[in-house]
Amino acid sequence: MSNRDSISHKDDHNNVRVDKHVTSLFGTTDDDDDNEEVPRSPFILTGLPPEPQEGNIEYKLKLIDPNPFRLEHLITQMNWRLQEGQGEALYEIGVEDCGTLSGVSDEELEASLATLKKMADRLGASITKLYERKLENERHIVEVLVRKVPDDQHFIDLRVAVLGTVDSGKSSIVGVCTHGELDNGRGRARLNLFRHLHEIQSGRTSSVTHEILGFNDLGESIDYGCCRTANEICDRSTKIITFTDLAGHTKYMKTTISGLSSRAADFAMLCVDAPSSVVDTTREHFSYAITLDVPVFVVINKIDLCSKKSIQETIGCLTYLLKHGHSSIQLESYSVQNEEDLVKVAEMFVAKSICPIFAVSCVTGENIDLLKKFLNILSPRLSVKEQERLSQAPVEYRIDAIYTNNSSGTAVVGGILRSGIIREGESFLVGPLLDGTFLPTKVTTIQRYRVPRRMVRAGQAATLNLPQIEGSRLRKGMVLVSSTSNPEACVEFMAEIYLSMHHTNTPIRKGFETTVQIENIRQTVLIIDMDKEELYADKHATVTFRFRNRCEYVLEGSQLIFRSSNQTKGSGRVIKVLSQQQQ
Repeated sequence: MSNRDSISHKDDHNNVRVDKHVTSLFGTTDDDDDNEEVPRSPFILTGLPPEPQEGNIEYKLKLIDPNPFRLEHLITQMNWRLQEGQGEALYEIGVEDCGTLSGVSDEELEASLATLKKMADRLGASITKLYERKLENERHIVEVLVRKVPDDQHFIDLRVAVLGTVDSGKSSIVGVCTHGELDNGRGRARLNLFRHLHEIQSGRTSSVTHEILGFNDLGESIDYGCCRTANEICDRSTKIITFTDLAGHTKYMKTTISGLSSRAADFAMLCVDAPSSVVDTTREHFSYAITLDVPVFVVINKIDLCSKKSIQETIGCLTYLLKHGHSSIQLESYSVQNEEDLVKVAEMFVAKSICPIFAVSCVTGENIDLLKKFLNILSPRLSVKEQERLSQAPVEYRIDAIYTNNSSGTAVVGGILRSGIIREGESFLVGPLLDGTFLPTKVTTIQRYRVPRRMVRAGQAATLNLPQIEGSRLRKGMVLVSSTSNPEACVEFMAEIYLSMHHTNTPIRKGFETTVQIENIRQTVLIIDMDKEELYADKHATVTFRFRNRCEYVLEGSQLIFRSSNQTKGSGRVIKVLSQQQQ
């Protein structure tokens, strides 16, 4: 894996098309793309997609002085949309249910906004006008964000994993967004994210770091430019975006995979260096996100160093990547250029049918505000039904970080609650240990973003104090589960795997040894059985893996990525976990 095959923008012939650039990087396909040009919008410019029956987006032509019965119906409808968006809803005023932009007059707009305000006040919600467009007939289209934080949580929380090749400006983008100051062109913005001296000296991220960006009821960004601590940002915000900044250098690829797999990201932000365009690592990171079922949006950085023609060629390369970069999914690219485009991508992005592309500069600040507004209106990935189902499931808390209380020597663990609800004072089991057993423990205190909480719900990140266990007995990859769930550790499991074709044509056989990443588990495994004699590139197989060092807690349906040396060999899914009795 190398960055040497970055696509050059210096062509000697003006008639060389974009697809000729990407053929050498991605290989040829069966599709006839000879006539493919720079991507165009998949939307009709005069309208929006039809109103979705589910979700948090509502179209209203106008809301003028409804009678009491109609008002109650509208309030119930708004409450349902807020529940669908887990505290957020988008109202499009002047839009018919079919998506036609009919617009409203000045008087109708004023009356509709007044009605919308009355509805929101009844529910204890706030409204913010996000965008207003005037049609040719002088009528208006307005998008309004309605936000109401659920009573049982402090703010709406989304996690965004930041991917991209080395020197694409990932840390700089996060630094500019979270600290409110532009970069000086020499990496000043990224210094706030680095944790180690060698990162500052080399300018390259080698670990997993976190930064937060908040938004208040009015959609205004709350960052370290106006707050001194993360606690203050959380107190002043109704929505928190947590950026997980991952390493881009191939030397730290296992750290990147581990951070993406274990941190349960809601979305992935794929950063592309505009001067270098799409490279091998870009394709690699895109494949990781798709394999782990994480929706991706793209940010082209450093556009101040490139011409418009070069940027358009980069967008063309990205379009090719989105269509042919992964065998299981094809995405339509959409270049976001103004606030009106944000209205169109909001719902379809969460549905994973399109991939928004932003072109930004951390030095000039171009389109940084547009990126922030997009993050502000991003809806939670899980639906209300899915969130409720996970909350009612047995507790499964994945331990990804371990700390020791200096005064007492007891353990403090950090991680993601995948299912269930954890409350202070409840008893659980933690493990597995080397012999496969689980230890009883009790959660005494809970913190989220360094703020004490009484409980944590499924999908939320939190740190837990476990006073009955020493930190030296724990390790990354362990889980905290319900004391009544009777958990079992495993040494062997069966998986359906796919061997990637873009790294090697050498087949793998029984006895092949590799490193597997399953959520927060990373360990060497051995293939002890296969349904084929040999597995070649671009082929599937069912295999049985055996952990080499210790047993682990694995669930059926979990996604996995396996690597050997510094190369990613493929991906797969756990289809059966063999208990110790079966083994």
